[in-house]
Amino acid sequence: MKWMAAILLVIFISLQYRLWFGQSSFQKIELQHNKIKEVKIKNAEFTQRNQKLLAEIKGLRKGTDSVEERARYQLGMIKEGEVFFRILTTQNKEQ
Repeated sequence: MKWMAAILLVIFISLQYRLWFGQSSFQKIELQHNKIKEVKIKNAEFTQRNQKLLAEIKGLRKGTDSVEERARYQLGMIKEGEVFFRILTTQNKEQ
């Protein structure tokens, strides 16, 4: 009977070791859950960015307003008859 109890104890300890420190241990499962959460957050950010880009593409295809806005702000273009003012700010250095 002592041998049987010893064998059962060894089996129990080996199963507990696998449960806590093996390939599919609780720690590794928790790490995988954390990685899944991070990936879902990144996917949500990319989805939001893609929606903004799609809205911008639709705006560029539909009308000239968005093309004009892009030309003004990104390329610095102005219409005929408009006057362009550039306001420069100076930085005062305290000594």
